[in-house]
Amino acid sequence: MHEHQIYLIVDDDSDDIDFFCEAIEKIRPKAKCLIALNGEEALQLLRETDKPLPDYIFLDLNMPRMDGKTCLGALKTDNTLSDIPVIIYTTSGHHKDREETTKLGADYYLVKPTSFDQLCKAIEKAVKAVGKSTSSETV
Repeated sequence: MHEHQIYLIVDDDSDDIDFFCEAIEKIRPKAKCLIALNGEEALQLLRETDKPLPDYIFLDLNMPRMDGKTCLGALKTDNTLSDIPVIIYTTSGHHKDREETTKLGADYYLVKPTSFDQLCKAIEKAVKAVGKSTSSETV
């Protein structure tokens, strides 16, 4: 296991990526933020054997090339990747999306907040809810 937590954000919106990575830097200063712009890129990154796997994947639903639901299905059927907690990170508050992603194996569903403070709190809540934390990290 690596010393500091690694967060993979899979999103095609560069503003949302910046917003997310700034929040991670604030709440987990020693954490590393990896980026993929779509599901296809995320799977390729995760399957590179020379890199440590992330502790958490934050996955948007609406992306080009491979959307979040397709990526989530691939993640949860891959024996090497299926245990990584996947937190859906989307603007969609639709009950149908929440239901479908839960059936596909999502560990948590987070509607993207609009303020920085709300985002920091939402990330902490999501990470605690999936129950994977390291004692060396402080909040």
